[in-house]
Amino acid sequence: MDQPIGIFDSGFGGLTVARALIDLLPAEDYVYIGDTGRYPYGSKPLDDVRGYASELAHSLVDDFNVKAIVVACNTATAAGLDDLRDELDVPIFDVVTPGASAVVRASRAGRVGVIGTVGTISSGAYVQAVERASRQTDVGIELSSAACPGFVEFVERGQLSGDEVMVLVERLLAPLTEAKVDTLLLGCTHYPFLARTIGEVMGPDVVLVSSADETAFEVSERLRELLLLRKPSEVGTRRFLSSGDVDTFRDLGSALFGADLVAAEHWER
Repeated sequence: MDQPIGIFDSGFGGLTVARALIDLLPAEDYVYIGDTGRYPYGSKPLDDVRGYASELAHSLVDDFNVKAIVVACNTATAAGLDDLRDELDVPIFDVVTPGASAVVRASRAGRVGVIGTVGTISSGAYVQAVERASRQTDVGIELSSAACPGFVEFVERGQLSGDEVMVLVERLLAPLTEAKVDTLLLGCTHYPFLARTIGEVMGPDVVLVSSADETAFEVSERLRELLLLRKPSEVGTRRFLSSGDVDTFRDLGSALFGADLVAAEHWER
């Protein structure tokens, strides 16, 4: 029960999930690893990403003794979540399933859009997850997907607005505006940092859905069922690690995440 919750991502995007978890479960201890030394994952072969995910997950269990792992990376989830669940003996949570369920519930007319990295979109993970969610809710869904190369790189540089960002967002989201989607799932944990620009391009009638909050709710419910949550009166600790430059991770991470990320450590892979 007193063990930490482990979270990993290719870089900074998973901080959106970490933020949602900390806000919902502040008594828990957390260990977050951002694999900034090997990001971005989205353009890499899924076999490579599968290997990275295995390294990170095993490190969280072996080196930090976590009681659960949140794979806060859509590309890593698409690459090999089932493998991790077979390899490790702790609960493992993903961001794809909660996000798909949320976007199906939020859609008014059944015209749903999903954006993600090249790896995530080409894997078909969201197509399958949205289909499962629509069957469970008996809601007819027309799904449009678009890969958005370059979004992650903007976030990892801390470039969240400006003409360059706007031009790329307009170009890559054009198929979704043409499809007249009413709800758009941000299928990468980096993308909420670009939500203002994405919202401007899609217009006020399109609902943007982030999987971070939905994932946090699922983690909370499941760990409560397993009697793995700490007493709510306690105050948790947070550790942040990076496989890349620690100073850059700390500086940009604190700007994106807030005061909780005041220190960072190096993760040895």
